[in-house]
Amino acid sequence: MALFRRDLLLALRGGGGPGLALVFFASVIAVAPFALGPDLVLLARIGPALIWLAALLATLLGLDRLFARDAEEGTLDLLFASPSALELLVLAKAAAHWMTTGLPLAVVSLLLSLMLNMSVATGFATALTLLIGTPALTLIGVIGASLTVGLRRGGLLIPVLVLPLAVPVLIFGVAAVEGVAQHGFMAPAFLVLAGLVLATLALIPFAAAAALRAGRN
Repeated sequence: MALFRRDLLLALRGGGGPGLALVFFASVIAVAPFALGPDLVLLARIGPALIWLAALLATLLGLDRLFARDAEEGTLDLLFASPSALELLVLAKAAAHWMTTGLPLAVVSLLLSLMLNMSVATGFATALTLLIGTPALTLIGVIGASLTVGLRRGGLLIPVLVLPLAVPVLIFGVAAVEGVAQHGFMAPAFLVLAGLVLATLALIPFAAAAALRAGRN
């Protein structure tokens, strides 16, 4: 909890982490109608996909500093020496990143859906699927951050590592929007999305901790 509060305060005081992700997210959605034209039916049809894709890209912002800053300051060595399990510490840092990135994106998406001529039901469904699915995007990003923590310009490699792994979450996240809008929480795509989130929650903290230990050696 102490590490979670520390990372949360650093993100909020850093000036550029959460705000930059939100500005980037809103900018992508704002320029999409100019690129796609004034076809409101087309915007409404592909709106959930645009919002999910923008959320995925916005989540990548700041991941390069997730462990690199701790390594530069020596905090990472203290985490290794901590009596707490490294897997729990990784999960705490991921939770802080999601609270300052994924959660605001899900909330703001409800307003931005109106720019894409989406119905209220589809807008709520999109926000709900983002609320459920963005933890998986954050945890997948943690894998990229842990693998590149000791590399120079490692931040450039994170998208290359993360984007292929995030494709299943993106596919079922977009598919779940229509399912939730029509059938509620029991939509098959939504259940698969929830399963992917639980799988990443169970597996990735261990994988990221192992990558950090391997990088230290």
